[in-house]
Amino acid sequence: MPDSLHKKHMSEEEIKMNFITPDILAANWDMLRQIRAEYSFTDGRIIVRGKFTARGEKKRADYVLFYNDQTSKIALAVVEAKDNKHGVGDGMQQAIDYAILLDAPFAYSANGDGFLEHDMMTGVEREIPSGSFPTPDELWSRFKGTKNITEEEEKIISEPYYFETGGNSPRYYQRIAINRCVEAVARGEKRIFLVMATGTGKTMTAFQIIYRLKKAGKVSRVLYLADRNILIDQTMANDFKPFEKVMTKVEDRKLDSAYEIYMSLYHQLAGDENNEPFRQFSPDFFDLIFVDECHRGSARDESRWRKVLDYFTSATHIGMTATPKETKDISNSFYFGEPLYTYSL
Repeated sequence: MPDSLHKKHMSEEEIKMNFITPDILAANWDMLRQIRAEYSFTDGRIIVRGKFTARGEKKRADYVLFYNDQTSKIALAVVEAKDNKHGVGDGMQQAIDYAILLDAPFAYSANGDGFLEHDMMTGVEREIPSGSFPTPDELWSRFKGTKNITEEEEKIISEPYYFETGGNSPRYYQRIAINRCVEAVARGEKRIFLVMATGTGKTMTAFQIIYRLKKAGKVSRVLYLADRNILIDQTMANDFKPFEKVMTKVEDRKLDSAYEIYMSLYHQLAGDENNEPFRQFSPDFFDLIFVDECHRGSARDESRWRKVLDYFTSATHIGMTATPKETKDISNSFYFGEPLYTYSL
């Protein structure tokens, strides 16, 4: 039986095993460090009907290819496979859909005869013959070139995530929020806005952003603002625990400049007209300020809490909320700009 005819009788799994996986490996992608096969990245949308809840269809990509290694969490490409009865591009729409969800810059469809590539940044498509799949360095170079990423910016966005054995790894949507924020700070953006639903891990997202920016040397001192004590205490005890040796909670009117991470209630730091504790630090003391639940005081121009942000105006300000406000009197987007990333239920 001719090879072409024999290929037509193979299942999708056999096509992947005999043709697609060998092509990817031949392009110097490391199976253990850079390739995730049958990558399930969501359990499915939560569907609520009256008193009953159910899960929608799971999302699972045939291949997700990561730059450097999986701990970098930078997804470069999604590859969707079809059996050889299908055309080379028949899996492209699914690949594009998954690339959008995973924030990957390249999407591929394959059927064992070759690949169809869709550049998510430019919209350009091209066919790639079997044996010519791009290497990790090729895709990374194209990604940098299209986005005009400098060497200094590359150092920052390539900084690995915090990882500990047995610890939680960021979910796919947290990874996107983290990567986009780190990239925005590397570009020099000063106002960043994240909208993430309640319970989706905003503080863990904030921790990883701070960790990577500090490790890359982009920021030194960070202020984390919230409006309730329980939020500060839980954040320090849980997601921010790796910072415990360099972290302090602002609890009185006397500030200690010996720390790197400062956790504070808005009103604790703002004080009143006769005693404004934040003025004990110079306006350029902080490099980065996180504003949790930023739909509250920081969104209102006349709020006394906003004076803290206005004083440390040279720092990068990142606002996070599950419920952004846009009214005649309150606007998150006016101050922080349009959301860099939105993840809703």
